[in-house]
Amino acid sequence: MKRLLSLLLVLPLTSFAQVDIEAGKQKAMVCAACHQADGNSVNSIWPKLAGQHAPYLEKQLQDFKKGTQRSDPSMTGMVAPLSQQDMKNLAAYYSSQKVKLEVASSKHLKLGKKLYRAGDFSKKITACIACHGPQGTGNAQAGFPSLSGQHPQYTITQLQNFKSGKRTNDLNQIMQDIAKNLSEKDMTALANYISGLH
Repeated sequence: MKRLLSLLLVLPLTSFAQVDIEAGKQKAMVCAACHQADGNSVNSIWPKLAGQHAPYLEKQLQDFKKGTQRSDPSMTGMVAPLSQQDMKNLAAYYSSQKVKLEVASSKHLKLGKKLYRAGDFSKKITACIACHGPQGTGNAQAGFPSLSGQHPQYTITQLQNFKSGKRTNDLNQIMQDIAKNLSEKDMTALANYISGLH
């Protein structure tokens, strides 16, 4: 009984690693070249990390490190030296930052709004709102990322990667199944709409 009690007292200390946002901020100095110091990248090919859910960011870093379901030459070397604790700290830091929103252009707004909010039954496209929410803030508990304010070019690239099978780290292949039914026009419209969603 005494041994069991000792084990129970130790478990909470060893099972849940603490995050250190300040340590994450220090590690993020290396990431700033692409993602900026606050996670609001200015180059549209690199994602904005600011305000993203910490568990989602941590998972992406882990997946890049494994290199099987998600890979990118520019990320391979960056994640190689990261420990699990480094990833937790980085994810916590970026999650604590505020995303800078974009302004959607009116060119593809109507189609983007329709696809995001209602999908397209005839093309077997599920509405994005079901997982990513009305404001595009996602669902941290379910593992669905925030999309609000993301660069259109980055979003288009990820949809293309899901469609081609280059990226396969989505939950139950949800994104792969949706993306395979999206045309380039659909992707452009959705990415534009998402960029101004808040």
